[in-house]
Formats: sequence, structure tokens, C-alpha cells
Amino acid sequence: MVRVRLENVTKVFRGGVEAVRDLNLEVKDGEFMVLLGPSGCGKTTTLLMIAGVYKPTRGYIYFDDQVVNDLEPKDRNIGMVFQSYALYPHMTVYENIAFPLKLKKLPKEEIDRRVREVASMLKIENLLDRRPGQLSGGQQQRVALARAIAKRPGLFLMDEPLSNLDAKIRVEVRAELKRLQRELGITTIYVTHDQAEAMSLADRIAVMNEGRLQQVGTPDELYYHPANVFVASFIGAPAANLIDADIVEVGGSVFMEALGMRFQLPSDLAQALRGASKVVFMVRPEDVRLSPGKGFTVFSVEWLGRESFVHVQAPDGTLLRVTLPPDQHVSVGEEVSASFNYKRAHFYRPNGELIV
Repeated sequence: MVRVRLENVTKVFRGGVEAVRDLNLEVKDGEFMVLLGPSGCGKTTTLLMIAGVYKPTRGYIYFDDQVVNDLEPKDRNIGMVFQSYALYPHMTVYENIAFPLKLKKLPKEEIDRRVREVASMLKIENLLDRRPGQLSGGQQQRVALARAIAKRPGLFLMDEPLSNLDAKIRVEVRAELKRLQRELGITTIYVTHDQAEAMSLADRIAVMNEGRLQQVGTPDELYYHPANVFVASFIGAPAANLIDADIVEVGGSVFMEALGMRFQLPSDLAQALRGASKVVFMVRPEDVRLSPGKGFTVFSVEWLGRESFVHVQAPDGTLLRVTLPPDQHVSVGEEVSASFNYKRAHFYRPNGELIV
């Protein structure tokens, strides 16, 4: 297995387009690291630099303690799985899995043993004589995974490998992929724009935006302690409420003015926010509490079984996202009051930096 380290890695394409800038990241031996971010954020470019398809404009990529900037992809001992599966249509499943092993000129008996071993692991033994055109999307993805696993690489690189699958199959293959990675212990770097996929698969997640690393952490750390407004907005479904607010001091107490209302802040927050004026208040839908009262109007209700997803309208017209437990019910048009769990809320500066 291998530890991967990126040191001040930058990639500039022709025309001065800077896809990745000053990226510093370490992926531990045996870790499942997900690169997460919107389209165009630089995550696939980063993966392809690790693979050796692109060479960094600046900076260094290390496998363990070896700089691999000039090492050819074939010499990096990597297994790649793509969104498109990249199977050879004229070959059988058996031949597709065996192909990289034949390129390595392994003995025929060893190739056969590895192919059947990974086919059994991925439950595709009965598909070995079929061609890709005779397989479902989920089956094709399993073949692509089998081909990568059979190489016994030190590093898996995966670029949105599940995005072409329908929702049910995607969940099944996701669970299978996580189990396999744990079982094999192979260092894995996985690219996706789907935050639910990232949260369910990753040991740690590296969130990227506009070519820059925003935060690295476990799914829990990113969800409960987002380092900036971008991470707060990108992680979580339903999305967090991000509210422009003013901090004011009246009679020795500190208040937040937002949503057309004034909320008194707890003493610990008041102390941390003294001196601040304009802020962005972040509170997740499950940390908004509704109770009988006035101030907000229920705008919409979606019952989801284990919870309800509700929009309430504030006096200034802002719609606030709220999730309610199954035993709490509200109706469209009902007047309610709202309070916040400040222990799990955060405040950011207007430029997106975390205050508290």
C-alpha cells in the first residue's frame, strides 16, 4: 500500500487557466480519501496528476517518500476506475479483467486464479463469458472494479465511478465498494460531486472549490465544524441555513438581528462575537426548533416518514429550512415561533471565514 502526499501542487493549462492552486494534501496508507466539490473545482485534474496523466506545473507528488512527478502512469502501480467503465466491448468479462495482467506478462495460471478470485469477490462469476453489451450498468461497474482489483495496485484512483448508475444500484455498489476497500486495505482516492456519496464512503474528505482546498476532515468534522461558508453550504442535505445578520449590543446584552427579528445570544457566543458587526449565521435545519407562537409562517411541508421537511417564512420574507421529528406536525399557513440550537450553530465573517 502507499501513502500519497501533494506538496504545493499547481496545474496551469494552456491559456493561463489555473485548475489547481497550491494544493497540500496527505492521504494515509490504507485510507479512503474523497475529493469533493462542484464541477470545475479541480478534483479530477488532481486525480489525473496523481495518476501521471497530467504533470504538475509546480509542486511535488510523493508516493511514500518518492517524488513521482516524472514517473509514467504504467510505473505507478495504480488501479483506475472511471465514470465510463472503459471496458473493451469486443472482449468477454474474463478477458477484460485479465487484460492488464496479460500486459504484465503474468503466468496463465496466475491470471486465471486472480480473475476468478476477484470475480467471486464481486459476485460476477456467472458473467465471465458475457460481453459488456450484455451487462447492466451495475454489472459493468463491478467488472471495471474487478479489473482494477486484479492488478493488486498500491493505490486505487476512482473518478465518479457510480454516477451512471440508478439510485438503488448506486447505493448497493457503494456499500460493496466500501466493504472491499476495508477488506483489501488499498489506499483509495475517490472523486465525486455528490456530498451524500462522499459522506457515506470516506474516512476523510477533501473539499475543493475553484482549484483550492477548502477543508480536510472526517465526515463528522465537515458536517458539524465547517471551516468556512462554502463548506457549510456544500455539506449537508437538506442544506444549511446561511443567514446575513447584524450583531448589536443593547444594554450590555448582545443580540443578533436577522430575518426581520432580534434574537438574544447566549453569553459564550456574545463574548466571542463582541466587536463583530456583520456576520453570516449558519444553522442546520435539524437545529431549528418550532413551537406555538408568532413570528414565522409555515410555507410548505414535505412529510418524509422518519421526519418532515418544512419551510417557514420569516418576517423579512426569508424562507428558513427546518426538519421536524415524526411526532411533531405543523400545517401550511400556521403561525409558529422559531429558536436555534446555538451550540451547533456557527458564525462567519462576510468573506466566509469562521468566527466561532
